[in-house]
Amino acid sequence: MAYPTLSRIHDAESLLASHLPVTSLIPVAGLAPSVVHLKLEIELPTGSFKFRGALYALATWLRAEAVAEVTASSTGNHGAAVAWAARVLGVPATIFLPKYPNPVKRRWIFELGARIVETGAPDLTAAAYSNRAGVYFLNDATDPHIPAATGTIGLEILSQLPNVASIFVPIGDTALIRGVAAAVKQSNPAVRVMGVQAERAPSYYLSWKAGRSIITETCDTCADGLATRVTQPENVSAIRELVDDVVLVSEEEMLQAIRLLYEHAHVLAEPAGAAATAAFLKYSSSRDANPAVVLVTGCNISDAVRLRAGLAPEIGEIADAQRSLF
Repeated sequence: MAYPTLSRIHDAESLLASHLPVTSLIPVAGLAPSVVHLKLEIELPTGSFKFRGALYALATWLRAEAVAEVTASSTGNHGAAVAWAARVLGVPATIFLPKYPNPVKRRWIFELGARIVETGAPDLTAAAYSNRAGVYFLNDATDPHIPAATGTIGLEILSQLPNVASIFVPIGDTALIRGVAAAVKQSNPAVRVMGVQAERAPSYYLSWKAGRSIITETCDTCADGLATRVTQPENVSAIRELVDDVVLVSEEEMLQAIRLLYEHAHVLAEPAGAAATAAFLKYSSSRDANPAVVLVTGCNISDAVRLRAGLAPEIGEIADAQRSLF
């Protein structure tokens, strides 16, 4: 099964409680005709929800066997989370990034002391490098422990807003939505879980619609956290079972959501982090019930994208403040 049981999610909750706070859920008026609640995963280390999965997965692996080195392939946020988790747990880390990665995310990984390898094929290079005894390749798309950790987000939402009617969740490699949806649907099946992908990276949207794994030729989007081209069949099966609908948002809709989040909530998000807000603004009035929660999953926005969103350069200081909480 490609999604966790409630028992596994509660195990993750217990472990993470000693390392992380419960992230804020704040009501915001003005984004839409109705109030929307923002789940601020940007409050976590490295400014992204990814730290939940990286820390729980590495800690769980260390319960069973020694790890000489942990590795990851990433567009940035997962790599930064693995680097942070490795530092917390005292394990050397090597992170494989694409060429010309998001500079904000690369800086995080470097400052956390991980070794960085930039390559044209990070997934394949990381897998080949990691095929050695004592090396734990923490694969964000296939690791069985990560969705248990992201499921803790779902438990927090249900506790913070018991009458929640719908939750909007971005989809990259599906580890986030498999966890959130598993926690929510096993606790309250009436809550609608809405997946969100970028129009220019629609692999899991197409797969969800078709009921089979579809691989796209490109995933060229400003939302690097959603830039998934290759889908995993077991992940497709899981989201088909758990997710009520999957919707697409355009590049401009994500950039507009970045602007609106800053203007109405003083929250700075990267494109993938604002994708759920973009979907809520696009679809909620006609398709979804309130109260609604949208996940704000990352704040590691590059200068180039921030300018495309129409935000002043000095606003970058807000992101630095958000990321410096830990």
